[in-house]
This record gives sequence, C-alpha cells and structure tokens, in this order.
Amino acid sequence: MLPTRPISRSSWDSSSPEELAAGQMARLRRYLRRRVLPFSGHYREIGCQPAELRDLDDLRHLPFTSKSDLTGRARDFVLIPDEEVLRRQPGTILKALTRGRAGAKKLLEREFRPILMTSTTGRSSEPVPFLYTRHDLDNLDVTGRRIMEVGGSRPEYRHANLFPYAPHLAFWQAYHAGIAYNTFMVGTGGGKVMGTDGNIALIDKIAPEVVIAMPTFLYHVLDTAVEQGLRWEGLKMLVLGGEKVPEGMRRKLRALCAELGSDKIDVLSTYGLTEAKAAFNECPAPAGAEPSGYHMSPDLGLVEIVDPETGKRLPDGQAGEIVYTPLDARGTVVLRYRTGDLISGGLTHEPCPYCGRRCPRLVGDISRVSEFRRLDIHKIKGTLVNFNALEHTLDDAQEIRAWQVEIRKRDDDPYECDELHLLVTPKPGFDRAELERSLHSRFQRALVLGRTRRNAVCMLRFQRHACLVHRCELRPMATQQLRLRT
Repeated sequence: MLPTRPISRSSWDSSSPEELAAGQMARLRRYLRRRVLPFSGHYREIGCQPAELRDLDDLRHLPFTSKSDLTGRARDFVLIPDEEVLRRQPGTILKALTRGRAGAKKLLEREFRPILMTSTTGRSSEPVPFLYTRHDLDNLDVTGRRIMEVGGSRPEYRHANLFPYAPHLAFWQAYHAGIAYNTFMVGTGGGKVMGTDGNIALIDKIAPEVVIAMPTFLYHVLDTAVEQGLRWEGLKMLVLGGEKVPEGMRRKLRALCAELGSDKIDVLSTYGLTEAKAAFNECPAPAGAEPSGYHMSPDLGLVEIVDPETGKRLPDGQAGEIVYTPLDARGTVVLRYRTGDLISGGLTHEPCPYCGRRCPRLVGDISRVSEFRRLDIHKIKGTLVNFNALEHTLDDAQEIRAWQVEIRKRDDDPYECDELHLLVTPKPGFDRAELERSLHSRFQRALVLGRTRRNAVCMLRFQRHACLVHRCELRPMATQQLRLRT
C-alpha cells in the first residue's frame, strides 16, 4: 500500500531518510493529482499517472524539463485553474463550507493569481519569466526564515542587503528573509543605485552585523572600505549569493573583514534557483573546517543527483547534475528540472556535522556544465578547458585583488586560434616577475595549456585600478600587457 502522509513543515529537518523519501513521494503524488496535471498545459500532455510514483526510482516515469523546453513557451508551465475542475475538488468544497463562497474565492485567488515575476539571468539563452502567486511568496517567507535560522542570524541583528534591485530571485529571497524573520534589513540596490561610496556610507552608518551580497561586489566594497581606513568591528556574517564562492574568495573576504576590525566572521554561501523559487544556504562551520553544504527544504522540493550523460539517478555521495522538482509551487511550475549545475560531493542525508539538522544537503563545489568549454587553441584540435577550475585557481591567488578572463580570436580573425586574456589587479607592493611566474604556472595547471602547440598564448594584463567589471559598476582601467607563451 502506498504511504499517504506527506512530509510536514515541522519535520523538514528532523525526518529519517526513509520517512523523508516516503513523505516526499506522497506529497508529489497529491501535488500532481490536485494541482499540476489538471492545470498545467505542458504536464497535462505527458500522461504520467501519480499512482505510478511509489518510490524515488519511479521518478523515471516523469520526464525531465530543461531550459530549452521553457524558451518561448513559458505560459504552458503556468498553473491556470479550471473553474469546473476546482469546483469538484474536495478541498474547494471544504473551503466553501467553512469560509463561504466569497471566502473560498479569496483563498483560491491567493493560491493561483500571479502577483510577482522573476526571470532567469539569460546568460546562455534568452531570459525565462517565472510567475509567483501569494502562495509562492508564503513559501519564500518559509525558505527565507530558514536561511536566517540555518545561518545563525538573530532577530536583533541589523542586515544590509546589497543585491541589485532586479527581477531576480536573489534580492527577493533576501527581502522575504528579513520580513519572515522580523528583523531589520536595508536594501541598497547594489552598485548601480547607490554606487560603491553610497553602499559604504550606509554600512558605516547602520553598522550591520550581517551583509548579504554577491561575492565579487562585496569584495570590492570591503576592499574600498579598507583603503579608506574604515573600522567595521561589528560584522559577524557575510551571506553570499548569485555567484559561486570558491575557498580563495572566502579567505580574501575574511582577511578584508579582519583589516576592518572583524576578525571572527562567518562566510556563508547560498544556492538559489529561479526555477525552484527558493534559495538554500550553509550553516556556520568551525574555523578551518569544510563548508557544511546547502541545507535543502524537502517539504518544498525534491532534489535528485543524476548522471549528466545518461540522466540516471545516482546514490548519495556521488557527483552529478542537480535536478529539482517542486512539491508545493504555484504560478510557473517545472518538474524534474535539469539545472545544468554539477555538485562535486553529491547529495547526503546524513545529519549535518555542525548544526545536527537531518535535512538533505548538497555537498561540495557547484559548477556549470556550460563552463567546460572546448577552445580552439591548436586551430586543428581543441583543448577542453574547465573554467570552474580556473576560477578556483585564480581566487586562491592571494597576491591578486581581482581578475577577469576574456576569450578572443587572435587578431579578431574568426579563423584564427583562441586567446585567453587574463586581466588582474595585483595587491600593492607585488613583485612583477614573481607574479608572472606564479600566474603562468597556475594557468598551465588549470587550463592544460602546457600540452598545446606554440601558438597557445595567454595574454596577461596588469590593471592599475580595479579590473573587476561588476554588473552594476564599471571603473576606469589602465593596463600593461605581457604575452605568456606555453
């Protein structure tokens, strides 16, 4: 007999793996039967029967969804209720009996009427809109409050939200975290609205314990504050999102905070998905320990790790691609969504070694499938380059403050080989010759350029000013150029 009791809100971080799997499948069957299959134009056509989904292995009966499915067809993935179907459902009848017809109508409008839109970033294809209903915003409150609790924040802390004002998940998740946790939070809109100096002035004035931001922009803000000789001794936590956070970047942010007077600070990363309408974060780890992994919300979504080539579901602890299925979303809904994100340590259901929570966790480094790119270094045979490895390599270089990589065709000739242009801002007092040798060696290890022909080159340019071009801010640059041959 199929288990019928879904996982509850109260047991999201305390259920055993067996209870969790059974509860998630029960919730998925009910969700498909009552909301998705009747009201989604796309999933109504797939022919899946909820009764087929008895355990996690049966998820293979649900087809994957990818971004290409959504492009140009976003409306097909919006839950648009049919009044006749709703009227016959037991839940609607109960609402009418207990709240009256007018009350039932208000509840259903709250559940189904879209009132907010975010979108994907559109870095690799056109942006895809995602619609939220009030029901979705209630869930955003839930995940926001959990981010605060898992991260170890306190209601009496002051929070500065430096995410850009934009129709993207990051700002809105942080906003709802502040609302749900009933805590003080100021949004600055990032660099474009107030500029670097405006953000620094606001942080200096309100003295927040927690700063929430994109890591590269926050690095720039902290670095500038250090240059200005400021003291921010009350900082306790940096919560980062929107970009990956390599260990080298964490070390640099901690070092800057120490220079500002906050030498004991937690640096936490979040993993957010537009398609999941939620973000998930790490809990604080002891000094020098590995990050705890992203604490998921199993009552709101089901996470799988699959082989990126075959799509086969992988057991706990194995690296693979993250696949996400919502269990309580309205508005835009995508099932078994292939994120294109690779997680090096896979999924674990073991209790967190630091906070003890038993919710599923994504462990290890997250990278993009698209960030493995074949460059035409040889002109004849390409070289597979892992830009994720390059990112970690450069962020680990303590002698540089900021960096960028550009990919160009030599002499702008489309038939010529590729060139990698590395732009770096070194720390004051750097030894140019030593830095050139260090970066040359790092590039060889990260990009395997040492096995290419002589025409493989890396163009190294030193920047006198911050070379980092943030999405919201561009600072003037002056360069010196050096060609490194391998």
